[in-house]
Amino acid sequence: MPHTPSTDRRNFLKAAAATGVAAPYWAPCWASSAAAQPAGESAPSDRPLLGAIGVGGRGSMIARDAARYGAIVAAADVDSRNVGRFQKSIEERGAAAPEGYKDYRRVLERKDIDAVTIGTPDHWHTKIAIEAMQAGKDVYCEKPLTLTIEEGQLIAKAVRQTGRVFQVGTQQRSDGRFQTAVALAQSGRLGEIKRVWVAIGGGRSGGPFEVAATPATLDWDMWQGQTPDVDYRTNRCHRDFRWWYEYSAGKLTDWGAHHVDIAQWGVGLLDTSAVSVAPLSVNHPVKFKDGYPTAADRYNTATKFRIDCRFAGGVEMRLANAINEPDRGINFGNGVLFEGTKGRVFVNRGKVTGTPVEELKENPLPEDALQVVYKGRKPKQHMADFFDCLKTREEPVSDVFSHHRILSTCHLAALALRFGRSVSWNPETEQVEGDPQVAAMVSRPQRAGYELPKV
Repeated sequence: MPHTPSTDRRNFLKAAAATGVAAPYWAPCWASSAAAQPAGESAPSDRPLLGAIGVGGRGSMIARDAARYGAIVAAADVDSRNVGRFQKSIEERGAAAPEGYKDYRRVLERKDIDAVTIGTPDHWHTKIAIEAMQAGKDVYCEKPLTLTIEEGQLIAKAVRQTGRVFQVGTQQRSDGRFQTAVALAQSGRLGEIKRVWVAIGGGRSGGPFEVAATPATLDWDMWQGQTPDVDYRTNRCHRDFRWWYEYSAGKLTDWGAHHVDIAQWGVGLLDTSAVSVAPLSVNHPVKFKDGYPTAADRYNTATKFRIDCRFAGGVEMRLANAINEPDRGINFGNGVLFEGTKGRVFVNRGKVTGTPVEELKENPLPEDALQVVYKGRKPKQHMADFFDCLKTREEPVSDVFSHHRILSTCHLAALALRFGRSVSWNPETEQVEGDPQVAAMVSRPQRAGYELPKV
């Protein structure tokens, strides 16, 4: 149902976006102190009211960041320990503890809440995000946005239908290093770019893990959500969920959501996905049959991998846990390397290097170069961009539509590894071509009671 915020909160959104200060040019977006209050912050009565859904680990971090710009009045998590810790952290900052819930739907039912942060494990993002938009809430959701390609299609459709503001947590788009690398790549200073190298680190191996008693504070059935009902093992849950295909795709959608995003952004391919994905090598902790792991008591996502991704127009992206090409003088474990006919630029969260970067001293980019790649707006801290867009109703820098496209490349890479064969993809129809078995994995069955909402 449509939601009409109070006059005070609407006036805040219509007022100046003086709710934050852009991070220093080279400062990573995540380096800002969550405790610091932005200059020019509105009075408490004028701040939008927020709900935080999923407040363990990373979810609590993004919610505390959002608390710099709005007042968090509700928090939900299927583990009451997370809610308690989060409430205490808000109180320690001098604010009232938000109302705590186990069921996120209680947050969405509240008419006073304008926007929500979503920091749950990946397999819960889509259901909560769509239901939040349908309840009239704007959304900031951590990456990777989806568990499957179909989920990305559904979220994109929901954004179009509801007109809500939706920022994805790919914070590297708000980092000066990555913006500079993208601006150089798009400016022609590297010449024609035909290849991008992307290293995202390796996954974990572990197990076998014993069945354990479910903690009294945790609703294990709800934590599993749409995924198959299995016995509780400590290492299936919370921070370790990333290493199970049931809930994620390991490093391919974890760091891949960041670095593949930068790679496709730099070569101007945010509106499409790879047309072919070929596994060159892969190590899994368990054996696979028909795309599914054959053991349920140990991590199952890929630990090492090399994947060749091709795009229409001839651009090739080599995606791996680490890049080691001695004949090309390339060796790195995390980052993105743009290779053009006139030069190379390497970027990660610690640096941006290469001859074109050194030449900036004598031949700087145009003054508005970073603003151009930042959708025509002055670059700012990632959460600040979201709150600015609540006011302007503009599309945030990390929009749902481009994230869905780049994440489709990551999902396709994971499927290629799971089946051990190349996958062909039609970005126009968004369908796997010539392989019904892989095509069936673009979506997944949902457990009764936790189905995705209709859009």
